[in-house]
Amino acid sequence: MLHPSKRLLFAIEAVLDIAYYGGSQPVQSGEISERQGIPRRYLEQVLQHLVRSGILAGHRGPKGGYVLARERRRINLGEIVRAVRQFEGQPDPVQTAGGSRVALEIVRPIWRELQQEMLGRLDSVTLEDLCQKAQVAGIQTDAMHRLDFSI
Repeated sequence: MLHPSKRLLFAIEAVLDIAYYGGSQPVQSGEISERQGIPRRYLEQVLQHLVRSGILAGHRGPKGGYVLARERRRINLGEIVRAVRQFEGQPDPVQTAGGSRVALEIVRPIWRELQQEMLGRLDSVTLEDLCQKAQVAGIQTDAMHRLDFSI
């Protein structure tokens, strides 16, 4: 079965937390850690990689934290999955492992197709979609109070 890594789940939860609770203001890692139950030390590594990947932007200082690098409707789950895969640096066993002719010509191609279909589906799910689901589910947020309309 396909199982997401802890790091992948933490990354998705952290980015969604920033999208849903942040408004236009930076969200500190401690707030994310507390809401999501992710160890802060572990979370910081993931957040820094997401900054380097262009999904998040970091702001320094006492009121600093993390914001989305783009609008939440322009960030999808597939992008987060690819960024975490790169961070984990683990080779794809379907691509690298040797095997019999049946494995190489029959089983592995099916597995690659499934991976591509799954990534295609994840590419179609944006942070905006997930935030709307959270609103429908009645999950409270004060993000509207954190918007900054100054020019």
